[in-house]
Amino acid sequence: MNIAVILAGGVGTRLGISLPKQFFKVAGKMVIEHAVDVFEKNEMIDEIAIVINSHYTFMVEDMIIKNGWFKVKRILEGGEERYHSSLAAINAYQDFKEANLIFHDAARPLVSQRIVNDVILAMEHYSAIDVAINSADTIIEVEKDIITAIPNRAKMRRGQTPQGFKQAIIAKAYKLALKDENFEATDDCGIVKKYLPKEKIFVVSGEEVNMKLTYPEDTYILDKLFQLRSAEIQNFPLSPELLVDKVMVVFGGTYGIGESIVKLATLNGVKVYNFSRSHNNTDISKIEDVKKALLEVFQIEKKIDFVVNTAAVLHKEPLETMSYEFICDAVNTNYFGMLHVALSSLPYLKKSKGHILFFTSSSYTRGRAFYSIYSSTKAATVNFVQAISQEWESFGIKVNCINPERTQTPMRVKNFGNESEDTLLKPELVALRCIQTLQSNCTGQVIDVRLL
Repeated sequence: MNIAVILAGGVGTRLGISLPKQFFKVAGKMVIEHAVDVFEKNEMIDEIAIVINSHYTFMVEDMIIKNGWFKVKRILEGGEERYHSSLAAINAYQDFKEANLIFHDAARPLVSQRIVNDVILAMEHYSAIDVAINSADTIIEVEKDIITAIPNRAKMRRGQTPQGFKQAIIAKAYKLALKDENFEATDDCGIVKKYLPKEKIFVVSGEEVNMKLTYPEDTYILDKLFQLRSAEIQNFPLSPELLVDKVMVVFGGTYGIGESIVKLATLNGVKVYNFSRSHNNTDISKIEDVKKALLEVFQIEKKIDFVVNTAAVLHKEPLETMSYEFICDAVNTNYFGMLHVALSSLPYLKKSKGHILFFTSSSYTRGRAFYSIYSSTKAATVNFVQAISQEWESFGIKVNCINPERTQTPMRVKNFGNESEDTLLKPELVALRCIQTLQSNCTGQVIDVRLL
């Protein structure tokens, strides 16, 4: 029996926020939710226990219901020190001597399925497992600000979690440790190493991205790492069960990426309605047009499951020479149009617990000359998506945005002329990533689409 123990009893004072760090939100969910999700979805995990400070038990109970975590069987009370949390789980499973207890820090939300699987498989041969990565930096031993030793870096590793143990082994190690008057808690592998020195501890290779949220700057790094991981999330086939007879509204579906989305969704059984300036005189910069379009679809279908906004304009020229008319056109379409689509879609998506998808651009990460208006509105798109994904999470609505690299579209040709096809994404690939995102459960994410 493989039992995951999520250690979430800490208070995380170094992060400088009012709630413990495991409740910090990133990519649409709390850090602890991302961590538990990994083990909930792992086919080899049989049960999950969450160790939490008693003040926050109610929050975990709400998460279990909201996320539909069927494997979470126990909520255990943690203590002041980290080892108190481990001990709570060890004692809770004292009748499961042969069980594998797999301890994981709730503040490591990016642990991969590969790491979890490798830990479980290694436990077929060893009773104690650690996860570690090589150290790129030289490790020094210091006393009173003076170097006392420089260990051989080739032998040094940086420890991570999960750490796995046979229940009987970790229980025995703690029993001996608690009898030691000079006991100083390290991590759980450290306790096994000290008090059961003959017990071999096997090391599974970790990953740099399996980082622990500790300091304020870590929040920015985590956010970027979740964006980079988005390709992994999208790597699954289209599912008829999740798409057939769904109703989709696409704004800007006449040309380019929008047209490809309309075609691919239709091929997969989705009922698609396209609205655009050229197709039916729908202008998303006018909220009345957006409301009219959505109401028209709802009156026919009695529901709306997906809303996709691909409509955007790009005027590539210096701000100094750009006409005020062009500036207003870009802001009204790219920014206010996004607001209009979101606000007008909300009542319908509340009913369907649906999914709304926007499009940003690779230029959102850094402003570029001649793109001042376009880049700034696309940066606003990312910020907006991340914000409303949290606001609308309680409604069961998923909010994401696609970030495609340079794509072969009429808008690009208009601004850049004809370019080598080898350097551009095909709209069909972007459309595929779009539909894959819509059938997923992710929210608050920027889904990068890159050339292979």
